[in-house]
Amino acid sequence: MSKGTWKRRTLCLLGVMLLGIGMLAGCGGEKTKKGEMRTELTSLEFVDLLGNGINLGNTMEAYGHTTLGTNAEVSAYETCWGVPETTQEMVTGMHEAGFDTLRVPVAWTNMMDYENGDYTINEAYLDRVEEIINYALAADMYVIVNDHWDGGWWGMFGSATQETRDQAMEMYISMWTQIAERYKNFSDHLIFESANEELGNRLNDTDVAKDSGALSPDECYETANRINQNFVDTVRATGGNNEHRFLLIAGYNTDIAMTCDSRFTMPTDEMNMDNPKLLLSVHYYDPSGYCINTSLPTWGSTQDYEEQNEKLSMLEKFTSQGYGVIIGEYGVLIEQTNQLKENTLDYLTNFLSNCDYYGYCPVLWDCNNMYNRNNCVIIDSEVAALYTTHSYAAQESMSKDEIRQNAQTVMAEALAASEPAAGLADDEAMAWIMYNSSDWSLMYSVGDVYKPDDKTEGIVATDVEITGEGTYTVGLDFTGTAAGYADSVVFAALAIGNGETLYPGYIINIREILINGEPYQMKGKPYTASDDGTCTRTNLYNAWVTSVPEEARTIDGSLTAATPCLLDAETLGHVETIEVTFSYKAGN
Repeated sequence: MSKGTWKRRTLCLLGVMLLGIGMLAGCGGEKTKKGEMRTELTSLEFVDLLGNGINLGNTMEAYGHTTLGTNAEVSAYETCWGVPETTQEMVTGMHEAGFDTLRVPVAWTNMMDYENGDYTINEAYLDRVEEIINYALAADMYVIVNDHWDGGWWGMFGSATQETRDQAMEMYISMWTQIAERYKNFSDHLIFESANEELGNRLNDTDVAKDSGALSPDECYETANRINQNFVDTVRATGGNNEHRFLLIAGYNTDIAMTCDSRFTMPTDEMNMDNPKLLLSVHYYDPSGYCINTSLPTWGSTQDYEEQNEKLSMLEKFTSQGYGVIIGEYGVLIEQTNQLKENTLDYLTNFLSNCDYYGYCPVLWDCNNMYNRNNCVIIDSEVAALYTTHSYAAQESMSKDEIRQNAQTVMAEALAASEPAAGLADDEAMAWIMYNSSDWSLMYSVGDVYKPDDKTEGIVATDVEITGEGTYTVGLDFTGTAAGYADSVVFAALAIGNGETLYPGYIINIREILINGEPYQMKGKPYTASDDGTCTRTNLYNAWVTSVPEEARTIDGSLTAATPCLLDAETLGHVETIEVTFSYKAGN
């Protein structure tokens, strides 16, 4: 994940030195005791060795560049997001807790004066990352190093100025040349990862490049593919062990569905054409209201299990081509009280079983939450037992068929024991308002599948069955929630489940929006479209849509003044109630 308030960091001491474990910790990245490059390993075989993984979150990717400058002590950057300094004891404890791979997100521009055209990474930062790499090797772990959110410099690729785009690629190539050269003598226990979640729509981010946003969706895909190809070519060109090192390729947005889109392509590994040393990285936080935010308190309906199983099965597109898959981030947000959310164990059990079944390597996102770095243990005994049983050591003596069969049994039993949530039959159509508040604390049935049980406690919804042409009113009442209102909006849409299949070509025309009982002046004209070919929707506020789709439908047949943001999030304020009255009629 990129920057976020729930990403916090680490502490430990340099107690378990590398002597006696048979690993060398000196600068220059000497090979470990088992440090050869096993060039015969395939991508799929290699992933099997990675077992379970965990992130060293909010640590080396904690961003202090804008406040600390480029010449502070490395520890100041490492701890600026509130987690203590990493130690050997912490990392060794991770391995003892059942984790076999350590992912180390890094913000390399923390100590780089790139704004002035100097792309040199401060040697002290390279030294500290190497020290942490050696912690992992000493603990008999694999280790992944990437370039993470890194202050949002990635938005330079979406600049309206070609010179800025060129500078972005120049910096990226310079960065990876330095990283690859510095660590090229390490064994294949070290993996380089091309990026994080920024290879995709976020190439248009405006954190650094204020004129960013120039790339169309197709251009974002093209640019992401080009960056990944340059990553492979740059690392391979440094020679040595990097000629055959396994490289982790960031998927589009690291989103599973978007990565499975035909516009995303894996790069070519010309130096290893007969046995490409490439892996795919995606993330999984579905549903986000449960995994990341506090708006969904529970998980575990039949639909929840089915959606998780179906989404993770999509990655067979890549394993069938011989690419190993690493789910570089996943997890369920730990509450501020350090208590697990309800059903966390159920969620993790089914998720890890999916990974066992398909042969993926799961890497838990953690920022001193699930794994407490202060005392080096997982905070919940049942979750601790789960990770122990899914470790490489616990499964090493089992055949792949045995692992798959066990996983399949666990998944089937959980699905059979689950209870169905409210939803729609194929011959029913229902209208409702999808909603996320600006602070993500409140939500109602966000997504193209109608799920009225997916809501924050206290929300009262007025959904309406669609029976054909007519005028309908839907609404949400937030007054019964803990806050008593929704804080503005970050996403909202009027949706009609099964609208595209039961009423193809029909048009939604919003007649009136009431906010807190008062008429609201829309910022533009509504349009009707569909993301999945099943659910019809009209966006009320969707800032992720940068242009109205050409196939969109409007009541007057013109897209002039049509907008995905009918609401003004900056001025909306506290929303106690929202009502939308609309007409629904066949298109011309």
